[in-house]
Amino acid sequence: MKILCAAAGAALLACPGWGLADTTVRCGEPLAVPLHARSILRIDSRPAGLEIVGTDAETLRVTCTADDTDSARAISLHVGETPGDDKLAITGNFGTHNNLKIRVEVPHRTSVRVRMGAGQVDVDDVHGDLDIALDAGQITMRGVNGRDYRKIDASVYIGQVNVPAYGAEKGGFFRSFTKNNPGGEYSLRARVLTGQIDLNRSGGSAE
Repeated sequence: MKILCAAAGAALLACPGWGLADTTVRCGEPLAVPLHARSILRIDSRPAGLEIVGTDAETLRVTCTADDTDSARAISLHVGETPGDDKLAITGNFGTHNNLKIRVEVPHRTSVRVRMGAGQVDVDDVHGDLDIALDAGQITMRGVNGRDYRKIDASVYIGQVNVPAYGAEKGGFFRSFTKNNPGGEYSLRARVLTGQIDLNRSGGSAE
């Protein structure tokens, strides 16, 4: 049985070395729990603007905003441990005009899997196995160093795939970009049925 080491307001801390303790808050309430580097985080979300940012802290910190209090209270953020990984689930009745924005801070070296129906996912300075999939919308990844990845696979059913460091700008139906590097440590997979994918690295080539 898991035992909670500490609880402060809505932020609950799990014992070091164990997975995330089950914690649920409403959008707008603070959520911060320990997350060790090289963890695997799975994010399942309803449509939203999702920003995933790597930091030096070994903490999962989530902030959530919506247009109004009623919209925010209809949205739940739940973290917990599942077999093989940790999970952040974003659920609730979002409506159509509540401008839901969620910022997820993780250690730089974290593997992240995202599944979301529609919206925008921005990933910045996160280094691990990345697997992001949307039905419709845009995926933007920054800080992508091609040497780090044994395989990069980005594809859209209808839309645009841009990888400037490799001179790849492809638009239309069934567009994709694949790059293999046997010396890489991680894998990167980005998929959008209808929309756009941008893989960027600031300050130089992805080679």
